[in-house]
Amino acid sequence: MLNRVVTGAHYGLRDWIIQRVTAVIMAVYVVIILGYLLMQPMIDYNTWTFLFSSNLVRTFTLLFLLSIFNHAWIGVRDIVMDYIKSAFYRLLIHSLAILTLLLYAIWSVQILWGF
Repeated sequence: MLNRVVTGAHYGLRDWIIQRVTAVIMAVYVVIILGYLLMQPMIDYNTWTFLFSSNLVRTFTLLFLLSIFNHAWIGVRDIVMDYIKSAFYRLLIHSLAILTLLLYAIWSVQILWGF
C-alpha cells in the first residue's frame, strides 16, 4: 500500500471550489439580469438607470464583478504556473495580473457608486 504524504499550501481543492462558487454566482447574476431585460418592452437609458439605482442591484453587481476578478486570477495563476518556467517572468506576469485586477475592482466601485 502506498502512503501519500501531502505537503505544501493545499491550493488545489480550495481554488477549485472557489472557481465553482464564483461560476455559480456569475451564472445566477447573468440569468437574473437577462430575465429582467427580456421582460422590458424597450431597453433604453432610463431602463438601465432605474435598474442600477437600487443599492441591492449595485451590491450584487459588485459581487458579480469581484467573482469575475477572483475567477480570472485563479485561472491566470494556474496557467502561468503551468506554462511559464522562468521565476522572473512568472513573478512579472503575476504582479501585472494582480495590479490589473485590483485596478478593475477599484474602477468598478467608482462606476457603481459614482465616487
